[in-house]
Amino acid sequence: MSRLRFTKMHGAGNDFIVIDATRQDIRSITPSIWRKLAHRQLGIGADQILLVEQSNLPDVDFKYRILNADGGEVEQCGNGSRCFVRFVHEEGLSTKDQIRVEVRNGLLTLKRLTNGYVEVDMGSPVFAPHDIPFDPSGLTSKQELHETLYALPLSRNSGAHADWIAAVSMGNPHAVQVVEDIDSAPVLTDGALIESHPAFPNRVNAGFMQVIDRHSIRLRVYERGVGETLSCGTGACAAAVSGIRRGLLDSPVKVSTRGGELEILWDGFQNPHAPVLMRGPTQTVYQGEIDLNTL
Repeated sequence: MSRLRFTKMHGAGNDFIVIDATRQDIRSITPSIWRKLAHRQLGIGADQILLVEQSNLPDVDFKYRILNADGGEVEQCGNGSRCFVRFVHEEGLSTKDQIRVEVRNGLLTLKRLTNGYVEVDMGSPVFAPHDIPFDPSGLTSKQELHETLYALPLSRNSGAHADWIAAVSMGNPHAVQVVEDIDSAPVLTDGALIESHPAFPNRVNAGFMQVIDRHSIRLRVYERGVGETLSCGTGACAAAVSGIRRGLLDSPVKVSTRGGELEILWDGFQNPHAPVLMRGPTQTVYQGEIDLNTL
């Protein structure tokens, strides 16, 4: 194909190129083209690309795939899930308020709320290192209430290390640490080192959380394959979950990011297998068509 129709959207500042693959054939588009589309100077520009497809599973409405700006496919994207709901309604692909969606690592239940927000059932968080995946071999650890924290060395030359991190998966891997001041936290430098640390074989999203009170935090996330983004839905979930397990937070948790606010609900202090619910806004920015031959 030479021309591609797309919609530009964002959820709390986390921006996406959304592609309807139910009504156009994208099989010939290569990873190189996806990278160019996501490039902010050479293409449309986005943190991630969302591909909306038909699902072959029973009682499942859609399938969608998530590509990072570097062209790599990832397992989960919370803000993208919310944008997905708005997209399929605006495009007339569904009229349901509750939608079941197939993603790379399972199924999601997405719900349109009466206030215009979207609620996503993100499933249960995963803490077993092998399943994150995370290899804590040789790392110093300590217990803080229900959470195990690890000191993650970042540079042998300088002796720098991350503060104590918690490892959790929300369908994708996260390393969460608490900082005193989110504005001065070394997100760009330490975030890049944490992302590619060998303890995380599939790389990891690095979250920096400042606790404001028992129901609110500020958060910055250095995303795997993207860099720092204005918001990260799964990162917000991972931070809230870790804070609750450490006894620092109580549900619901308001997560303030540079792009907007999200609300996370989790009753996991009593039941660690309880699902995490994420609520937040979505916005369609514009629609367009691009000639792929110009990239």
